[in-house]
Amino acid sequence: MEQIILIVHVLAGLAIIGLILVQQGKGADMGASFGSGASQTLFGSSGSGNALTRATAVLATLFFITSLSLAYVAKQRSGIDEDIIDVPVLQESRDVAPVGDDSMPSQAGGVESDMPAPSDMPAAAE
Repeated sequence: MEQIILIVHVLAGLAIIGLILVQQGKGADMGASFGSGASQTLFGSSGSGNALTRATAVLATLFFITSLSLAYVAKQRSGIDEDIIDVPVLQESRDVAPVGDDSMPSQAGGVESDMPAPSDMPAAAE
């Protein structure tokens, strides 16, 4: 099934490219109105915009449908039922950092610390 959708997808893409290259731009009609380009058109002087535009729209719709179908088939083959939206949120940790006291190795060993001693701290105003 996937191979058939893929083949239709590639053929629709190539057909869209071909149809777009065959179509004339909007400025090309001005030369045809003065008589210089009317004999060089494939569908005559009346223009081919309606048929080619309609065919391009149909092929673009087919290309869009096959794109969605390939995405659906790829998701079913992966076996993952989890959506991106359903990813669990990380829980924030509420752990408190330890307060320095005599049990910490850097202060217990007699090594000088950059931290002021508790006696050097100003008293809290009550």
